[in-house]
Amino acid sequence: MLRWSLLAAAYASMGALALAVSEIVFSRSPWTHPTPWLHLPAPVAHAYSLALGIALGALVVVVTRRLVERAAWAQELANALRPFARGLSGIGIVVVALFSSLGEELLFRGLLTPAIGLWLSALLFGVMHQMKGPSRWAWVGWACVVGLLFGILFVSTGSLLGPIAAHAVINGFNLNYLQNHDPDFARRGLGGLFGQRSRA
Repeated sequence: MLRWSLLAAAYASMGALALAVSEIVFSRSPWTHPTPWLHLPAPVAHAYSLALGIALGALVVVVTRRLVERAAWAQELANALRPFARGLSGIGIVVVALFSSLGEELLFRGLLTPAIGLWLSALLFGVMHQMKGPSRWAWVGWACVVGLLFGILFVSTGSLLGPIAAHAVINGFNLNYLQNHDPDFARRGLGGLFGQRSRA
């Protein structure tokens, strides 16, 4: 309880700081990009961004699962992240997914992307995803790619709703996947049973 609540508070503080800096220092809202690629009316921009964000989140979730099944680096990364996911309750996963997406998107997309550009903000997003162990750079690289996709969505539509939705979908489903997915299931499953029977 305490673990994820403190994490949620940290993400909320991150978002509040980004919101304050954007409003006070840059005199603009972090919820919209000042010069989007597509010049859409605000309601349309938010609707498109939200729909595209949910679709992007679902796509990344599917790709993540395929990579974990087929790529050694993704399997190692999943193994490194799994202890954190297993330390969360169901409500903890939901809260962390929501607050991490809100806080990180307000900071990296809402505040930093208009200020320092799409590529640099994605790079900083990736570098901030540090962890100990051999999977460190795989995690950084993957976060850079996903952060770039979030940034493209933000800059193209001009709305932060899509990146927030995509981020929340990815974090929520992938934390649940890490918590419940057994990477050794296929090796211990039907094939193992049949193997035992064949030896009997």
